[in-house]
Amino acid sequence: MNEQPALLTVREVAEGMRISTMTVYRLIRSGALPAIRVGKHFRIRSRDLDHYLETQSVSVTTLEGGDAWPAA
Repeated sequence: MNEQPALLTVREVAEGMRISTMTVYRLIRSGALPAIRVGKHFRIRSRDLDHYLETQSVSVTTLEGGDAWPAA
């Protein structure tokens, strides 16, 4: 059974999302991504990460409406 662990490190989240660890820390600091402090380190619940990713999803209809991306 290769189930995803219930708690993820900042590095695991960053690698999974293909972003920097600094960006993960910024998401935690802003409150966008809930985290648990364990000593000096943070752990992110996999369900909190899933919820964050679901709320960040953009639908195709939003893209077609022109409201999702600012004009360049």
